[in-house]
Amino acid sequence: MLKVNVIGIGPGNPDLLTGEAKKAIAESTILAGDRRMIAQFGEGKRVYPTIKLSELAEVAASADAQKDVLGILVSGDVGFFSLAKTIAGKLPECEVKRYCGISSLVYFASKLQMSWDDAKIISMHGRKQNLIAAVLQHTKVFSLTGGDNSPQALCRQLCNQGLGEVMVHVGSNLSYPEEEIVSGTAAEIAEGNFPSLSVMMILNEKAGGPLKQAVHGLDDGLFLRGKAPMTKQEIRAVSISKLQPRPDDTIFDIGAGTGSCSVELALQAPLGKLYAFEMKEDALELLQLNKERFHCDNMEIVAGEASEKIREMPVPDCVFIGGSSGNMAKMLDILYEKNPECRIVMNVIALETLCAVVEYYKNRPEFELDVVNIASAYNKKLGRYNLMMAQNPIYIITAIKKEK
Repeated sequence: MLKVNVIGIGPGNPDLLTGEAKKAIAESTILAGDRRMIAQFGEGKRVYPTIKLSELAEVAASADAQKDVLGILVSGDVGFFSLAKTIAGKLPECEVKRYCGISSLVYFASKLQMSWDDAKIISMHGRKQNLIAAVLQHTKVFSLTGGDNSPQALCRQLCNQGLGEVMVHVGSNLSYPEEEIVSGTAAEIAEGNFPSLSVMMILNEKAGGPLKQAVHGLDDGLFLRGKAPMTKQEIRAVSISKLQPRPDDTIFDIGAGTGSCSVELALQAPLGKLYAFEMKEDALELLQLNKERFHCDNMEIVAGEASEKIREMPVPDCVFIGGSSGNMAKMLDILYEKNPECRIVMNVIALETLCAVVEYYKNRPEFELDVVNIASAYNKKLGRYNLMMAQNPIYIITAIKKEK
């Protein structure tokens, strides 16, 4: 069986290699990795300048398991947004061992004379993560950059969201002779010119507000409201608890209205994507305003009849239905065609709709149906007294596929 060493070489400077990494490179007869990496360590070895998995597999297949050791060089640490994750389990008939390195986060924080254990860590290199929400919620954010998400482009996004005064440190070509570390406000960095592949440490002393709270159920007064219906705080909190969204879920909010549930679901899934479906013009305007108000970059608004639009959308992990426009059965059929395991929560007011939903699931015994009726009332001041004003009772219906 061919031995494969996956070696984290740190930021790039050979002086920063761990002792174990040096030994692993020394015993490797074949080296593969980025061209700049293997140029430093490839003397006297067979070298392959590639990080493509298919090509690495070919290199491994052509090696002599009795005589060769394949070393695959990866930047930074093998466990920090690393190629090592892609390689894991993809080289059959090989004995793979990882050797840790110094990550860009550890190196950069040391250069800034700053701790990093309290930093929110994200990557904007080839990933769609919500940088704005992270900066609003956390006083310290570390981010990898890359592609179109250069430091200056990301800082322009911060400025567009009113965050031009936050402090930003940018590190480029870390550990190499041309290393550069620049500090300034987001507005100042936005005017600069930095390599796309850089790192950023963003400090926001004013982080907090409603986005910082750990639980869902934002106060109704935080949302912009109009004539469009809005799911109230208590109903929203219970509905989201029933839906159980995960951080990386793809979520549909059908009949989004003002967007109170859309916003909360988007915040619950910072690594995922929220699609808000709405057909009414006045609601669409409010939906956009609330999206901007809560900086939900991972929310996409879809205008039009949901039962038609959802056909062309990605596969959802879970769906919240606040309104169906009389197309509930048709909509459910389409959702289950896309994902038979989809978790669905529906809010229903009319008894006719409740009966239609219950009847629909009678023909789907593979689903567990849970129905909760919530009747809430709010106090209203009348002279010296507080009177309770009843709201419409809401049926919260949860449909989950039974475990086999």
